[in-house]
Amino acid sequence: MEKSCSLLIHFDKGTPALANEIKEALEGNDIPAKVEAMKKAVMLLLNGETLPQLFITIIRYVLPSEDHTIQKLLLLYLEIIEKTDSKGRVLPEMILICQNLRNNLQHPNEYLRGATLRFLCRLNEVDIIEPLIPSIMNNLEHRHPFVRRNAILAVMSVYKLPHGEQLLVDAPEKIENLLTTEQDPSAKRNAFLMLFQCAQERAINYLLTHVDRVSDWGELLQMVVLDLIRKVCRTNKAEKGRYIKIIISLLTAPSAAVTYECAGTLVSLSSAPSAIRAAANTYCQLLQSQSDNNVKLIVLDRLNELKSSHKDVMVDMIMDVLRALSSPNLDIRRKTLDIVLELITPRNINEVVLTLKKEVVKTQSGELEKNGEYRQMLIQAIHSCAIKFPEVASTVVHLLMDFLGDSNVASAIDVVVFVREIIETNPKLRVSIVTRLLDTFYQIRAARVCSCALWIIGEYCLSLSEVESGIATIKQCLGDLPFFSVSEESEAADSSKKTQQANSITTLSSRRPAVLADGTYATQSAASETAFSPPTVVQGSLTTGNLRSLLLTGDFFLGAVVACTLTKLILRLEEVQPSKLELNKATTNALLIMVSMIQLGQSHALPHPIDNDSHDRIVLCIRLLCNTGNEVRKIWLSSCRESFVNMLSDKQLRETEEIKAKAQISRSQPDDLIDFYHLKSRKGMSQLELEDEVQDDLKRATGEFVKDENDANKLSRVLQLTGFSDPVYAEAYVTVHHYDIVLDVTVINRTKETLQNLCLELATMGDLKLVERPQNYTIAPESSKQIKANIKVSSTETGVIFGNIVYESSNVLERTVVVLNDIHIDIMDYISPAVCSEAAFRTMWAEFEWENKVAVNTVIQDEKGFLDHIIKSTNMKCLTAPSALEDECGFLAANLYAKSVFGEDALVNLSIEKQSDGKLSGYIRIRSKTQGIALSLGDKITLKQKGGN
Repeated sequence: MEKSCSLLIHFDKGTPALANEIKEALEGNDIPAKVEAMKKAVMLLLNGETLPQLFITIIRYVLPSEDHTIQKLLLLYLEIIEKTDSKGRVLPEMILICQNLRNNLQHPNEYLRGATLRFLCRLNEVDIIEPLIPSIMNNLEHRHPFVRRNAILAVMSVYKLPHGEQLLVDAPEKIENLLTTEQDPSAKRNAFLMLFQCAQERAINYLLTHVDRVSDWGELLQMVVLDLIRKVCRTNKAEKGRYIKIIISLLTAPSAAVTYECAGTLVSLSSAPSAIRAAANTYCQLLQSQSDNNVKLIVLDRLNELKSSHKDVMVDMIMDVLRALSSPNLDIRRKTLDIVLELITPRNINEVVLTLKKEVVKTQSGELEKNGEYRQMLIQAIHSCAIKFPEVASTVVHLLMDFLGDSNVASAIDVVVFVREIIETNPKLRVSIVTRLLDTFYQIRAARVCSCALWIIGEYCLSLSEVESGIATIKQCLGDLPFFSVSEESEAADSSKKTQQANSITTLSSRRPAVLADGTYATQSAASETAFSPPTVVQGSLTTGNLRSLLLTGDFFLGAVVACTLTKLILRLEEVQPSKLELNKATTNALLIMVSMIQLGQSHALPHPIDNDSHDRIVLCIRLLCNTGNEVRKIWLSSCRESFVNMLSDKQLRETEEIKAKAQISRSQPDDLIDFYHLKSRKGMSQLELEDEVQDDLKRATGEFVKDENDANKLSRVLQLTGFSDPVYAEAYVTVHHYDIVLDVTVINRTKETLQNLCLELATMGDLKLVERPQNYTIAPESSKQIKANIKVSSTETGVIFGNIVYESSNVLERTVVVLNDIHIDIMDYISPAVCSEAAFRTMWAEFEWENKVAVNTVIQDEKGFLDHIIKSTNMKCLTAPSALEDECGFLAANLYAKSVFGEDALVNLSIEKQSDGKLSGYIRIRSKTQGIALSLGDKITLKQKGGN
């Protein structure tokens, strides 16, 4: 077994020092050479060398040295050498160092005294320490605080040794007396810590005696006081009231660390509204006063926890939390917005939206490079506010529409999606939104934003003036027709000259190549505001049509959307335009635009021809305008809107269900004890103490004190590690909590003999790390022992814990080994269902490089049943709307999403089809940023997908 080590130094194994070289250097008189030799000796010892030949040399030549560096290195050497034999007795040569340690403890130099006292803190051999006790106690009264503070730590470590109380009988009393007279903050802190750990009653008495002066104590001492309060209140809840007063008084301490700890302690000890409000206020002050981004993020995490458990109190703090948006860091802003959006109520919605609007306006300054991304976050937040409280939509929608032409495409898409939802849910705003949209349409630069805006124009332009404005806007943005022309040689020459002028239109000959202004050749021209030759991308400007620019880059999907929008507008015009002549004129213009787009797509002016889908869609629109039927008119003018309304209602229904699911609280058992605070004695109780009592009673009543898991679930986590016929039986209860796995192992001695030096030796595979060294235990015949093992997890990956139990018994000379069953850590313990938008899912799907493709192999024959089985098996959330999964059609596609405790995303796409024989076939694809999740989740699905039982 490895011995304990309190020292860790990097060692370059490439050039190991030789013992003889070290010995020669130590025997010389050169101080720097001795220092280097001692360093090499310490490093070799730390890396497993024994170097027994150096001990006498060091005693002879290093011990007498007066150099402080050498003396410090000597203490490090003495700390790591083996001081006991195999039976645990102190080696006789260790007596030689006792005199040197005593001399150091009485040395006139404070540094040597303090360093030696610090060394004694890490010494466990009572035989070496016992002769030094008088010298240690004398140093408690030394004039220098450095010596005194280390002397107190030495007294504490000696007192905590197995027989330390016999060695230092009156130590607590002396330390308490020292505490009353000590002026040095560090020494006072060490003295109080010693009482806290070794004589808790004395520490409590001292604290309660000086309760009025706690706020004047130093930061270090106040932190220890908070540790003491936490420990005392956990063991004795009846005394909680008087300690909460101390914590409240410390909330105004000048130290940020103390106020943060105070707030955390207050929340952990009390649920009284005034206590929670005080803690939340403290966190908000820290959020404003601290400049470190990491501190801000930690404080926001604490506020997020408060929001979950004490939402009523946090609602009043919403504006204080919003001030954190002044930080330029995007992570801080994102967390702040996430917290705020869950605290919105009808009372504070107007203030919140006003603040968000101001922040949106600030992002226009363009000073920060991530303004676009921040603007997108703000727009999404305002969108969320407007959906929850439709009455605020009118105050924000026109401001946000200024950003439809935003250079940040994601931000512009969020705006147009927001506008699309608001125009449906707020009928009063429809006219103003449509008018504003038509006025600003020319500013839109992105094809996806144009597509959505065109859909809005096609669906919500209802009156004659709106329809005519809609058609005129689209025509203006498309520019003059045709989109390209085949020209004669002379025209080509003229146009090539014109390209040298600003805002020129190039016309390129089809017979003979013309040389353009940039030196390129072209044989056919596209009428555009900038000269280009295939495959040059044509950029638009505000002076000419944005739709034209996008079409000339080959975006024919947008062309199909333009055709559909024009078709809807013409169909509406038929209903509202009394003049047949105007109607025919508008219809002809629309047909001309559609035919021109098809011609452009089939020409060689662009590097890529029109795709079949877009071609068919535009042709359909042309046929429809030539021959309109009532059934088709109904589909185009009504069904599209109905589908959109259904999508919105479905989304709202899902959000309502999620809110209801979150709102469910735990209930207590019928026979649980309930105290009625009205019958309590109120004598001597402050308002805060009374509130705390009431809250405790309410928690007890609603079963929130102990939220036990289901007993059956607990039993499923018990794993048998050895067989029933083994001399030692072991089973483990596995608890997984975020980054920690705790194995609670019960070991039962089934023999009639005492088992000595029994040790549970564990090893791990995967991203699991053992935290503690295994200890030796002695177990009496037919008795049991509970052994705990802590394991740290660093990533979401299926890991394996394996090992054995080793022990000695009286009639067997060799150690007996019992091999344990492997413990497989399930990935399901690390991932939990989560929600993300469809756009975010698609973005992550495109970015993540690890994919695992699993073929469907199951006895389940129902598509929806198989999806439910996979969701249950993988602990994931289905992002696909329930309405999209209804009805029987023989195939099913769904997206699933989950997030790990480490913040990693897990994406799953399920695509299945029912074969003619009734069996399901298809694939389940898993994507993630890390290989571990993709592989582990794939293995889990392969194992569970069969179903049936």
